[in-house]
Amino acid sequence: MNVVNDTRSSLEKYMPLLIGLLAAFLAGKVIKRTFWTVFAMYWAVHASGMHLF
Repeated sequence: MNVVNDTRSSLEKYMPLLIGLLAAFLAGKVIKRTFWTVFAMYWAVHASGMHLF
């Protein structure tokens, strides 16, 4: 009878989760920065009197 022991370290076990959380965090920062950049550009155009919509 073969018994497989899971001898992976905690770092190896949780590395995909940590990488996924880091990727989600960085993607959130990029989305936030993009939103505020687009909002600032829209507001600058709107405040200048040139209405696009």
